[in-house]
Amino acid sequence: MSTHARRERLLLADLLEGAGPDAPTLCEGWTTRDLAAHLVVRERRADAAGGLVIPALAARLERVQKEFAAKPYDELLRLIRTGPPRFSPYALKQVDEAANTVEFYVHAEDVRRARPGWTPREPDPVLADALWTRLERMARVLGRKSPVGLVLRRPDGRTAVAHRGAPVVTVTGEPGELV
Repeated sequence: MSTHARRERLLLADLLEGAGPDAPTLCEGWTTRDLAAHLVVRERRADAAGGLVIPALAARLERVQKEFAAKPYDELLRLIRTGPPRFSPYALKQVDEAANTVEFYVHAEDVRRARPGWTPREPDPVLADALWTRLERMARVLGRKSPVGLVLRRPDGRTAVAHRGAPVVTVTGEPGELV
């Protein structure tokens, strides 16, 4: 597993463990148990994970996620920590880095920020650059439905065009806030 994705995976698992299975998250309607089940299904059940992007498969995804959510919470955390099985596409280093660094970072923030009194994460410039690289590649897909031009800008001035158009709206923030 890649360095960033692995580190974010372990941090997320620790946050989930510390919060317990019934804590709220910023994922609307999901507890930490639901989020943990989502993460496990995403990496371990390709037959169901298609429901994340194919609406016709969404009911199957929901059914399988509920089955996993019924498992002991410690088992879900163990599966998250150990990572995907060898036959999963997520076991490939390039896929892990591309798909999991942002996924685990965002969900770690979903858990952290749902807790009262949360404080911002200490900035990590290397991780910020990795998140920015992913964001640059995802920007056009994420911004495709914007009714206006959309530019993402880091505080250091680097930009990514998410959608061309006029007028232009520029959203400025650290990469971890923009993802």
